[in-house]
Amino acid sequence: MRNSVPAGTLRPTRTFTAPTTGGGVVTVEDRDHTRPFLLLHGGGGPATVAGFADLLAQRTHSRVLTPTHPGFAGTPRVPGLDSTRALAAAYVGLLDELGLADVTVIGNSFGGWLAAEIALLGSPRVSGAVIVDGIGIEVEAHPVTSVAGLTPAELSKLSYHDPSKAPAAGGGTGPGPDIQALVSYTGPAMADPTLLDRLRTLDDLPVHVVWGESDGIVSTEYGKAYAAAIPTAKFTVLPRSGHLPQIETPEELLGAITD
Repeated sequence: MRNSVPAGTLRPTRTFTAPTTGGGVVTVEDRDHTRPFLLLHGGGGPATVAGFADLLAQRTHSRVLTPTHPGFAGTPRVPGLDSTRALAAAYVGLLDELGLADVTVIGNSFGGWLAAEIALLGSPRVSGAVIVDGIGIEVEAHPVTSVAGLTPAELSKLSYHDPSKAPAAGGGTGPGPDIQALVSYTGPAMADPTLLDRLRTLDDLPVHVVWGESDGIVSTEYGKAYAAAIPTAKFTVLPRSGHLPQIETPEELLGAITD
């Protein structure tokens, strides 16, 4: 797909598939309200960002694209997309296919890692990145908490400041990650030992690192290390929020992004 939707055309949400460099397709929901955002979900799947995508599009009159990473939500895997870096390159190719410019990339959790990798690719179409409780780096004494084998209640306790705000388990909107799809991109360690050093080269792109104060998956110390590695980064802590601010404190996250 090469024809972009004209800016300023306030269109309803539409769903389409776009080709990738690996020969497959990615399913994308497109909320077109002019200014472009690429909003990337984490291990919990596209449902974890759908509500925030609507809020972002409506409140800022922006165009918000929310791709479903191949392998999540029942979508097929794409040959060749077997790492976080490969998926990041595919999304940069998607921006090229759509002819977008001045794109702000926002990613939560695994999506935050993807946002960092997209920023590192240096696409002229990307003008900024927001990493929300991202994973991907290795921080001594502050490892990513393993979620394998956790019950929904245990995962909610780690993911939310107030677990009562977690979507009901089994409803298709919970935070439980599709481990098989996630690990196929991240590897079992869910980290890249080279990422922290590579982030130090991001010296000309605005990056905002946003962290939930009560995140039990990746601590605020982990978030501080993420921000400290990026010369241009701003770091914001959201009180009364955990690993999924877009669900638990969407208004506060929106304020941080639009500040």
